[in-house]
Amino acid sequence: MVCSSCASGTIDSLADKRWRRVLWIALAINLAMFAGEIVAGVASGSRSLQADALDFLGDAANYAISLGVAGMALQWRSRAAVLKGGTILLFGIYVLITTLIAALGDGVPRAETMGAVGLLALLANGGVALMLYRYRSGDANMRSVWICSRNDAIGNLAVLAAAAGVVGTGTQWPDLIVAGIMASLGIVGGSQILRRALGELGQRNAVRPEVSLPEVTSLIN
Repeated sequence: MVCSSCASGTIDSLADKRWRRVLWIALAINLAMFAGEIVAGVASGSRSLQADALDFLGDAANYAISLGVAGMALQWRSRAAVLKGGTILLFGIYVLITTLIAALGDGVPRAETMGAVGLLALLANGGVALMLYRYRSGDANMRSVWICSRNDAIGNLAVLAAAAGVVGTGTQWPDLIVAGIMASLGIVGGSQILRRALGELGQRNAVRPEVSLPEVTSLIN
């Protein structure tokens, strides 16, 4: 499931070389899995695989923000979060639309591909979660990153369940149902990130309220 929190990081946590190394490894794994899963999803006709790729995209963005802009000003972190939230939102809308269009047809996705890629995704998220396990009791950033990876395993299990459902029913409906749920979660998560980031930018750029007459008088006196 897409994380709606922005793991912006802290200076103390990023000073830990081991923590940074784990984040770089996690970033590489998530980017590779996003690319592989989206290709496999399109090739197999599985919308749930495409939706599950959304998780990897969201996590990769989290790690990139943590590594790239954590030490920068809040304004730059918010701008990065706007890019992240907007990308996840648009991709979620794309998956949801293609899922609705697929519901009008009668094609059946390749369950064997769904199962194989879903299992690989589960192993990838499990490996990342194990690497991050030692940091689960760290600061808020460390804990949020670990929780995100742990929760993503639920999405992988959902894809495996969808694959089993496709085999059992011989229809595409299990795949479409899982894809619809995951895409909707992606849209909600992306919207939350975007709204929060834009709010932070708005507060940053807000004009300071004018000083009232009583305040001016008190300053003069």
